[in-house]
Amino acid sequence: MKKEKFDYESFEKQALECLKKGVPLEGKNGILAPLLKRLLETSLEGELEAHLKQETHSNRRNGKNSKKVRTSYGPIDVSTPRDRNSTFAPQILPKRQTTFGDSLDHKIISLYAKGMSYEAISEHLEEMYGLEASPATLSSVTDRIIQEVQQWQQRTLEEIYPIVWLDAIHYKVKEENSIKTKAVYCIIGVNSDGMKEILGMYIGESEGAKFWLHVLSDLRDRGVKDILIACIDNLKGFSEAIESIYTNTDVQLCIVHQVRNSLRYVPYTDSKAIIKDMKSIYQAPTKEQGDRALEIFGDKWQKKYPRVVDSWRNNWDRLSNFYKYPKEVRKMIYTTNIIEGFHSQLRKITKTKRVFSSDMSLLKLLYLVQNEISSKKWNTPVFGWRVIKSQLMIIFEDRFKN
Repeated sequence: MKKEKFDYESFEKQALECLKKGVPLEGKNGILAPLLKRLLETSLEGELEAHLKQETHSNRRNGKNSKKVRTSYGPIDVSTPRDRNSTFAPQILPKRQTTFGDSLDHKIISLYAKGMSYEAISEHLEEMYGLEASPATLSSVTDRIIQEVQQWQQRTLEEIYPIVWLDAIHYKVKEENSIKTKAVYCIIGVNSDGMKEILGMYIGESEGAKFWLHVLSDLRDRGVKDILIACIDNLKGFSEAIESIYTNTDVQLCIVHQVRNSLRYVPYTDSKAIIKDMKSIYQAPTKEQGDRALEIFGDKWQKKYPRVVDSWRNNWDRLSNFYKYPKEVRKMIYTTNIIEGFHSQLRKITKTKRVFSSDMSLLKLLYLVQNEISSKKWNTPVFGWRVIKSQLMIIFEDRFKN
């Protein structure tokens, strides 16, 4: 059988005529879909011809099959040649493959990473490219990143992270015919070069010190030998969990969380006065002045709001840790604003998804979002890192070196 040749000159004339008439390049009825069809069919014929020449046993052509292939230029019907011995395995369009080109998969994954539902992605593909793709098909495309997610979860980390922020964000996930609220434990670290990095995201039943212990053990197993400063909220047992794994880590409780928790017990009529007095504690220039402001705060509010005052007094040792450091370091560690900001970016993408079908469905999306943030927004060192690093190297001279 004579191999069909692709007449580029004829196609070029045809394409130009179509362009003049306003026919689009891509999508349904576009110019590029028939071009791709003819290129694929010509390539498949060439592959089969080469295969038949290499066959040691008697073999020959045996007609053609036809299958619909989804492409980023639109759906096309491709004639695929067969051989009598069924040993032909095409490379350009493998058997049972009905999607052609990584660009379409990347487009689907990119839309998914922007928080679009499978239904919305399906509608978009139909409108733009004339492609019919069911939610199950789209899910199988995004499932291709599961191995990538698992490798990312298990990757080796650096031995030391000068500053780490730890906090959890919550989502609803289907499990065993019910909907459960799951905690996603997130860890952001600044490495020795001042680059922010998501060290891990772990899904647990609910936020608790016991699971944080598991998370910290995993960080250690993945190579993290030391953390200089850990910034956290005031979850019961959290500080002890950190110190049981990283015995020398300085734990800083988040001032903002402390203020929020305090205001839960204060009516609106006293909230402005309480906020002003709390600011005098954590905005004091020195630890000694902060201690004095806390005493004044206690004397003023102990009778009316004993729970608030006791909380400040009981937590003051870890709330005031930032006073040990120069102002450049203090600014980075006295709150968990960095990880709160990350969670805010996650919520922007995930806000349209009320319930996730599984833990992996949730993790797939969060991984894609963090990947986007890390590559596009976290590609330079944190502001003032050169000064901060030099200060930390002096303070932690035995643990933090070039």
